[in-house]
Amino acid sequence: MPVRENGAMTDTPIRDNLAAHRFEKIVDRHAAVATYSLAGDVITFEHAVVPEALRGRGIARELVEFALASVRERGLKVVPQCEVFDAWMRKHPETHDLLADPHRYDAAPASE
Repeated sequence: MPVRENGAMTDTPIRDNLAAHRFEKIVDRHAAVATYSLAGDVITFEHAVVPEALRGRGIARELVEFALASVRERGLKVVPQCEVFDAWMRKHPETHDLLADPHRYDAAPASE
């Protein structure tokens, strides 16, 4: 639930702003966003931005977790073009079933 401090909104839930093609969270009048494009049943996460004033609060993690939960619920597949989404998904094999390319994180063959 949003909280007001000195008249400023300090926390809002993450929402999918369909018109702007981005997941967003407003905190202390700053917008943290994860932009995407949608083509059929594939969502490409293009860029994530957390303003300097909000860094270190776990907001990027919240955006990724919320967005991927939404993707799962909607039955979409993911192209993690954004380095934030790519790094998160690489470290969390439980998300690999969401990948549009199921072999994206397969180990490279050992060189002989």
